[in-house]
This record gives sequence, C-alpha cells and structure tokens, in this order.
Amino acid sequence: MEYILLAVFVIGYLGIALEHKVSIDKAAFALLTGTILWGLFVLGYNEVPPHLAEMFAEFSSNQTDGHGSLSMFFEHRLMHHMQDISSILFFLLGAMTIVELVDAHEGFRVITDRINTQDKVKLLWIICVLTFFFSAVLDNLTTSIVMISLLRKLIDDKESRWLFAGMVVVAANAGGAWSPIGDVTTTMLWIGGQLSTGVIITNLILPSVVALLVPLTILSFRLKGQVERPIFHREPGTDPTTQAERNIVFAVGVGGLLFVPVFKTATHLPPFMGMMLSLGVIWLLTERLHYAKNHEHRTQLSVVGVLRKIDTGSVLFFLGILLAVAALQEAGHLLLAADSLRTALENVYLINLSIGLLSAIVDNVPLVAASMGMYDVVPLDAVTDDWSMAFTKDGHFWQFLAYCAGTGGSALIIGSAAGVAVMGLEKIDFIWYLKKISLLAIAGYFAGAAVYLLMFAY
Repeated sequence: MEYILLAVFVIGYLGIALEHKVSIDKAAFALLTGTILWGLFVLGYNEVPPHLAEMFAEFSSNQTDGHGSLSMFFEHRLMHHMQDISSILFFLLGAMTIVELVDAHEGFRVITDRINTQDKVKLLWIICVLTFFFSAVLDNLTTSIVMISLLRKLIDDKESRWLFAGMVVVAANAGGAWSPIGDVTTTMLWIGGQLSTGVIITNLILPSVVALLVPLTILSFRLKGQVERPIFHREPGTDPTTQAERNIVFAVGVGGLLFVPVFKTATHLPPFMGMMLSLGVIWLLTERLHYAKNHEHRTQLSVVGVLRKIDTGSVLFFLGILLAVAALQEAGHLLLAADSLRTALENVYLINLSIGLLSAIVDNVPLVAASMGMYDVVPLDAVTDDWSMAFTKDGHFWQFLAYCAGTGGSALIIGSAAGVAVMGLEKIDFIWYLKKISLLAIAGYFAGAAVYLLMFAY
C-alpha cells in the first residue's frame, strides 16, 4: 500500500506539472490526488501504522466506551489536518479579498504611481526588495498576493510578468526565512522554543539576503529592454473612487494585513482570525464609505462584489495539495524520509540542506514538524559533543533548518505556500517555472547556505 500511495502522488504531481500539456486545470489533479490518497489510506490499512499507535491509544481511551474503531480514528486524523488546512484556506481567502478590495478602489496606485521606471532591471530590483522586506513584516503568502496585484498594474506582457512573479516567489521565501512571522516553518520553530527572535533575525538575515541577491544579480545580466505598462482607458471624471477613498482603503487594507501578526502575537490565536478581523473592519468601512452611491457602483466596490472575482480554483488547488501531503504524513512517508536522512547523513548541515530541497517537492511544514518530533531540544547541561550542541535552544541545527526549509521551497513553484499562491493567481506553468526560475532559486539557496556555513560552521 505504501508504494501505491507514492505512485498516486507521483501521478497527481505529474498531472499538475503538465497542466498546460493535457489542458486540464491543476486544481482538478490536486483535488483528485488529495482525496484518492486519503481514500486509499483509510481502505488500505487494517491496523494502525506504528508511528500513530500512541495517538490511537490516547484516542481510544477518550471514547465513552474506552474503545475507538480504526475508521473513527482515521476520520479523527483527517479532521485534525483539516483544522490546519482550513486555517490556511481562510487566511488565504481573507488576504485575497482584502487585496482585491484595495485593487477595486485602485488603492495600489499609491505605490504604482511612484514607480516611474520601465527599465526591466531597475523594476525587478524594486519589486524584489519590496517583496523581501514586506515578507518579513507580513508573511510570504500574503506578500505574494499583494505583489502579484502590483505586477498586474505595472507589466502588461504575460511572459515578463511571469518572470517577475517567479522572482517574487524567491524574494518572498527569502524574506520570510529570517523573520519569526515571515514563514510558517520559522514561526513553528519560534513558537516551539527551538529558536528565539533575536537569533532568527541576526543570524539568518545575511544568508537570506544572499539567497535573493544571487539569482537577482544573475537575472539582471540577462534582462534587457523595458516593460510595457497596461493601458487603462478611462474618461476624465469617471474614476471609480476619489483620491481620498483610494488612500483610505489602501491604508486600512495594508494596515489590516500588518495587524495580523500583531494579533497573533498578542492573542496566540491562529493567523486567520486576525485576517478575518481585518476583513470585517475594511468591509464595514467600505460599506459606510459608499452607502450614498447607486447600487451598481456600490456593489463593485463592496466585499460582496469583490468575492465574485476571487480565484476559487486557486483555493481548491491549495486544498488538494495540502490534503495529499497530509495523507503522506499519516502514512508515515515523511517521517520515514526524515529518519532516512538522519541515518544516511551524519552531518546536521547536510540533513538540513536535504530537508530544504525535499521541501520543494512536498510541503515544508510537515517536514519541519517531523524534524521537531524526531530531534529534541538538548539542555545545555546535557551537551556532550558538537552533535548535541547543535540541537540546543538556538543551536545551529534549528537555525539552519529555518533557513533551508524557508528558502528551499523556491526550487519548485509548488514547493511553498507563496509559490502555490502565485501559480494559482497568474496561472504559471510548472514546466515554465522549472526552466526559467528553478536553477536561479537553487543557486541562491546554496549561496545563502554557504554564507551561513562560513559564518558559523568554519
């Protein structure tokens, strides 16, 4: 059964990769892969997998009769994963709605009107630097959504926009790696007590900068010419919003996105709660801002009207991918991969480099979760050698894991939440990204890793 699950995952993965060749939307392949994997997992296992035995015993003891069936347990595990998946989907839905609402009010003109250059190289640097720092303050997923909206205002040609969008993925992942709230895996290590805020920022910012600068510099030598901006034909006096309305909605929208990590830190509630709160605030604001306008005009500038523009296919694609990865995690494939790395590689840095590249194929979250489960934080008084020292709080294993898991996903477009979002929003072809961006991202990944190793390993 283990091999059947892997075969289904590989076939589904190929379907996503060859979306444009087979002319079938990748969301269909993702949903089929995720649901079929769970169906096979439930039907194919007559006993609890060894790594879930302890959880099953605890689940059974909590039942009213003190005995739980295997099917009930598997359903319980699916719903456990759906907690995390739904949190991500609602977060994504809220962020997309806020960004679309700001876009409907032409709020991004506050930024785009100030970017006057049409030179491809200069514009690429501006976009990537903005993405890098936005990602550290917001997170890489939200930042990617915002930057794609900006690119649609700045670049008309699809091929050029895809190239910029690919670099947005690289920049967003690099920017998220050195911030405790920039990437979900870094956040996991921060909340789990493996890393502290100061260490994350001071020790990982330079490798993360290099992970962006290397592909950015290489691409700068290849880019030539100017971008063509989209032309918006509008009669004078027919703007959908006034200058004041644009500025207000932009400020509240971006402020709402910035508020999410603050809300999470203060309340310890999931990020989607802060996103929903921000959405509620901007919803109320826009309803009151346009209440005196005619119904048709008001609807176009309301959350209800904007929701019709949301790319639901991207959300369903995300759902399928996360379900598929969760099924592999339950079957023990990810734990087996982590254990194999530990056995085959006796060097903590090689283990992390491998985890980073593996996260480009499957989601980095379960890989980091598996690593956190396999390796305990070693107390300082229990340190006996360099190996155990690497696993202390703020040890180099945890630091390098945050960098590798955060930036390694850029190697493939479906290797990170930012990449999946950009792929859905821009309909970027998997093979196109593989040809145009993957090698650049890998070069940056290893360059940043080399900087970290020079700083701390030698």
